[in-house]
Amino acid sequence: MATVKFSVKAKNENNLKTVVEARGFRVIIDEPGNLGGTNEGPNPLEYLLAALSGCINITGHLVAKEMGFTLKGTEIALEGDINPAKFTKNIAGDRAGYKEIRVTIKPYADADKETLEKWLESVESRCPVSDNLSNATPIKVSLA
Repeated sequence: MATVKFSVKAKNENNLKTVVEARGFRVIIDEPGNLGGTNEGPNPLEYLLAALSGCINITGHLVAKEMGFTLKGTEIALEGDINPAKFTKNIAGDRAGYKEIRVTIKPYADADKETLEKWLESVESRCPVSDNLSNATPIKVSLA
């Protein structure tokens, strides 16, 4: 299969609010009021968790169909822990991103536990967002 390119364009509205255009959709990234934002959208770390949940859902339905069972729905809870010191004060010795992301999936399916465990293993290995988070992906940042 040929490589597929995805792209977005972003522009800030203020120092904490970013508006992103993706395929004609407008996405607002903002910080909550207690962190100085206008609380008009999730923050970047929340969007990262949201992207992972959406990818797990899509991949889960694809894999269930391939495995021959009906996935009626999923409930996915995600959480992660960060130490904001690296981001806010550039303190060495800790990473700026999530130390760990925990995902709990409750599938509604007509499949037994053994099948669901195989399903989950396949979903984890095939979800593109999970792959990007679990493996180093080169990021090249340049000035325009």
